[in-house]
Amino acid sequence: MGWIETDSGGYTVALDGTSVLCRNAAGRQLKQVPPKLREDAAVVRLGQLAEWLERHERECREQVDAWLVRSLPVPAALLARVWPDAAWRSALRDLVIAPLGPDGTADLGRAGFLRDADAAKGLGVVDLDGDSVRLECESVLIPHPVLLEDLDELREFAVELGVEQRVEQLFREVWRRPGEVSGHEWSAYAKGKFDQLRHATARALSLGYRVRGGQVLCPLVEDGRALEAAYWLGADYPDSAAHTGALEWRGKDGRRLALSEVGPVAWSEGERMAALVYAGRVVVDDEEALR
Repeated sequence: MGWIETDSGGYTVALDGTSVLCRNAAGRQLKQVPPKLREDAAVVRLGQLAEWLERHERECREQVDAWLVRSLPVPAALLARVWPDAAWRSALRDLVIAPLGPDGTADLGRAGFLRDADAAKGLGVVDLDGDSVRLECESVLIPHPVLLEDLDELREFAVELGVEQRVEQLFREVWRRPGEVSGHEWSAYAKGKFDQLRHATARALSLGYRVRGGQVLCPLVEDGRALEAAYWLGADYPDSAAHTGALEWRGKDGRRLALSEVGPVAWSEGERMAALVYAGRVVVDDEEALR
């Protein structure tokens, strides 16, 4: 972005990414905007633009993360339309995508790292053999890593390619449901102590989750079915001590799912949510720290 003159003493300002830069009348770039310029109209406008860009970048990442977590089909035409936007391109570039067939099944054998999206040429990817190819398809899936076979090998290949994903996909931690489970509650993250309930809820909110009715919630979609993971935090006064409870999964109608009914993505994301919140508990001894 070009330099803009201010109303004060020959200073000029510009926007670099989301940072406001300033030069004095001699053309020397300063370490920061001088306090006397903070209310200058040009500086205020650039500051507001920087805030909007930061918010836009965050919203793009959150939307792409929702597509991944909820296994939602993404139209190729939509990717081509948003690709010229630097914020969208940054959020999407290098994610593994797979074309969807007419029946909605993802062809993971044709998956690749997204490098380009063009309405006329299709989606440009580096496939898992390292070749640059174009995908011609109506929609794609941004697969959750728990769905990817040979995930460790794929991670190694990504490192070799110099892949940098702004949205966690390949290097997102995954949890897999044990082979034999029963009941409706998973208690691996129960009995985590927080000195105050507000500490637990604040941690959950800072991680991007919703809190309602004493539970932290993660909305999910698996095989086209809407559901949510719910992890008990407590419903006492905010300054009361709290102990976490069980993790459970519920359908759109509120019915609790048997653990054996929970699909791989819903299980992984539900347990991920519980593990992240649980990690902020009060650790009373070394044995507790290892849990």
